[in-house]
Amino acid sequence: MTLATAPQRSTASAADRTDRRRRDHGVWFLVLPALIPILVLSAGPLLYGIGLAFTDAQSGRTQATRFVGLLNFSDLFQDSLFWDSFRIGLVWAFGVTVPQFVLALGLALLLNLNLRLRWLARALAIIPWAMPEVVVGIMWRLVYHPDAGILNETLRGLGLSGAGGGRDWLSGLATALPAVIVVGVWAGMPQTTVTLLAGLQNVPRELHEAAAMDGAGAWRRFRTVTWPALRPIALAVTALNFIWNFNSFALVFVLTDGGPGGRTRLPMLFAYEEAFRYGQFGYAATMGLAMVAVISVLLAVYLAGRLKGDDER
Repeated sequence: MTLATAPQRSTASAADRTDRRRRDHGVWFLVLPALIPILVLSAGPLLYGIGLAFTDAQSGRTQATRFVGLLNFSDLFQDSLFWDSFRIGLVWAFGVTVPQFVLALGLALLLNLNLRLRWLARALAIIPWAMPEVVVGIMWRLVYHPDAGILNETLRGLGLSGAGGGRDWLSGLATALPAVIVVGVWAGMPQTTVTLLAGLQNVPRELHEAAAMDGAGAWRRFRTVTWPALRPIALAVTALNFIWNFNSFALVFVLTDGGPGGRTRLPMLFAYEEAFRYGQFGYAATMGLAMVAVISVLLAVYLAGRLKGDDER
């Protein structure tokens, strides 16, 4: 019996391997239509940009592009204007991400309550998310307008504006970056709110009821029931928001174009100017590669610290 079943097992295992290979081929056949555009439109330009960072590529140049090795990186490390823009980018990213998360969490907790017309409030909360960044920038330029803007008109109505006229919020050296940060928080808060609201709705209501029966107040229920369930989502959304905010371009470009005096010149704006205003494609690609490297390191440290803290709990 043993000698008779061995060939049968071998034949069965060979047939299983053949079926498995066929299924794998079928999966790759289904994935290819989505994988090819990713490789062509994402991986290809990324690899081209990395290669461009090691050349002296320029626009309008008649000579052939040459490989210059690490020369662009050496110049970049000595470029004080770029590192000033990098510092402004970090201030912008933290200044938008932190208030964005705090306000979105409060709004998500409010929208999670069983209130009347809750559906209408949820619909209104996501309106800024549905608006293109260019439209948001134009709208807020009108809000900040020194003469006819609603902000200055409101301040005049309250008697808080000086006799000399309205303040030009987007052109003042001290007010431009805070004014742009306010717009960034307003524009990005709905996306964070929706994400946190989805996480809140997955928290079992029975846990809240049990904690309430044990005498736990609202703050204690949030700290012991809601936040532990929401922490993984909060970690993911803050990391993604930080990346998105640091790489912002269109909103600040429409609002200030990096002015006044470079006070709102984010790294992406600086790289854009180097590439398309001054034609330094190789140097601009070096900036992009340096930004990706530094932000990756910062995020790795942040995520490692947060995950280590979660494991210790």
